[in-house]
Amino acid sequence: MQLTIDHDSAVPPYEQVRLGIAELIGSGRLPVGAHLPTIRQLAADLGLAVNTVARSYRELEAAGLVTTRPRHGTTVAERRPGLPPGEVLTRLDAAARAYRAAARELGVSLDGALQAVRRVDAEDPARPS
Repeated sequence: MQLTIDHDSAVPPYEQVRLGIAELIGSGRLPVGAHLPTIRQLAADLGLAVNTVARSYRELEAAGLVTTRPRHGTTVAERRPGLPPGEVLTRLDAAARAYRAAARELGVSLDGALQAVRRVDAEDPARPS
């Protein structure tokens, strides 16, 4: 996997990794089922902290672009029909901004807003156990 990090960029490194992988998936250069490097390996390859790459992988997984399974690693997830991978991230980011703005308007902290999402997620009957 070919990624380059611009350490002088205003874009944080985790975001550069996330966007780079999303672009590789969207273009088909990382096909469905392709294995991504381990977090430690990619961090070492890019000269980044492990937590930086881990954050990128978590966000990619939250967007439905990759799937991580213990002992099997991280792979490119099956694409949802009609929703290009880049669009997933764009729409998810827009929804997150709107939710954050609503929470601020209500005077709720970021931690409080995240706790609300976790409560709702725990109540979801379709949630995998």
